Amino acid sequence: MLVLTRKSNQSIMIGDDVEVSVLSVMGEKVRIGIQAPQEIPVFRKEIYLEIIAKTVRSRMRPRVSRSRTR
Repeated sequence: MLVLTRKSNQSIMIGDDVEVSVLSVMGEKVRIGIQAPQEIPVFRKEIYLEIIAKTVRSRMRPRVSRSRTR
C-alpha cells in the first residue's frame, strides 16, 4: 500500500484520469473529492462490498427450470 501525506486543497493523481483531492480535515474526519471519468465506477468501500456480496448471492441461486406440460 502506498501511503501519502496531503493537506487540505492538495491532490494526488491515479493514472492520467483520476484525481483525489483532500477538501477538508475536521478532527478525525477527512472530506475527499474524486474526479474521474464517468465510466469509472467510484464507491465507498462498504457499498462496494455490498454490491459484490449481492452479485455473488445472485449467481449462487439455483435456477428453477419450468417445464411446460400440455
